[in-house]
This record gives sequence, C-alpha cells and structure tokens, in this order.
Amino acid sequence: SGTDAGPQNDQGQSSAADQVVALVNAERAKAGCGPLTANATLNSAAQGHSDDMAARDFFDHTNPDGAGPGERVTAAGYPWSTYGENIAMGQSTPEAVMDSWMNSPGHRANILNCDFKEIGIGIHTSGGPYWTQVFGAR
Repeated sequence: SGTDAGPQNDQGQSSAADQVVALVNAERAKAGCGPLTANATLNSAAQGHSDDMAARDFFDHTNPDGAGPGERVTAAGYPWSTYGENIAMGQSTPEAVMDSWMNSPGHRANILNCDFKEIGIGIHTSGGPYWTQVFGAR
C-alpha cells in the first residue's frame, strides 16, 4: 500500500528517535555538515531530561535543582569538548518537532552546528510529548 510507512512504525519510541536522527542528518547534509552518529550515553542524558520534565512538570533547559545540559551530559559520562541541547513539548511526530526546531534560530543553529559529531534523543510520550536532543563532540 502506498500509505504504509513500513515496519519501523511498530517500534514506538526508538523508531521516533531514529526518525529524528534521520531528519537531523538530512538537514545537516543540506547545510554541508557531516551526519551525526547516535550515541547511547547522549541518549541516556536526553531521555533522562525528557522523563524529568514530565515527572516534575517543568519545561526548561535548567531543571528545578539548577542542573543544565552540561551537568546532565557530564553526569551521564560523556567526555565532551562541546555540547548543545534542544527541547520541545507537544509536537506529535518527529516531522512536527523538527519543523518547530528548524523554524527557531537557536534550535536550528544546534542542528546545523558542524562541530557536533554525536546525538542523543529522548522522548517522553505521556503528558507531552517531551522531546530532547543532546548534541556533543568528544
């Protein structure tokens, strides 16, 4: 059938995260940046932040305890030389969240920052969804 998106839709969150990475890399290719590689440590930092925002009902780069992206990336164990973070809330699909990010100058700048080499995605679906992208380079 022409409307079937394929079996990846049966995998839930990991599929949505994979779709976000693919969309990020498509935008980076248009801008002349190399593709980002998914990183499990950055995934953990991103998922933790999405889960935390949902659990504690806040939406910010800095959590209620005062920790920001740098502290989260460090706590996850990623040996960064540079990092960045994008967050979003309420978009129902990977395409919608990427459209939102690409239409926001600061978020777009993170996505198209050629210095970043790796990415982690965190999606908390209940009550949001809450989306987190964490970018890094060692």
